[in-house]
Amino acid sequence: MVKHIVFFRLASEAEGKTAAQNAAIIKQGLEALIDKVECLRSIEVGINEPLAPQTDHHLALVCTFDNWDDLNTYATHPEHLKVAAYIGKCKTSRSAVDYEF
Repeated sequence: MVKHIVFFRLASEAEGKTAAQNAAIIKQGLEALIDKVECLRSIEVGINEPLAPQTDHHLALVCTFDNWDDLNTYATHPEHLKVAAYIGKCKTSRSAVDYEF
């Protein structure tokens, strides 16, 4: 099994929306991928609490795949690319870790 973990920091404003609004839109888009990307075994998206330190990332994504090929399929899947395009307009940074477990 492969775990894919990503943290995003969002711009305070992008696409005419606040970071909190964009986090909610991104969360909804990412979570919808479970029904659109067959190789995606699980997905969890968390939005950082507003009371948490402002130095924290805004959004965390945790996905599970059967193998590395499935992670690569997800990365290039058209439905994922649609969500990634929106994230690209809103994010100021991204950090990721992928590992087998």
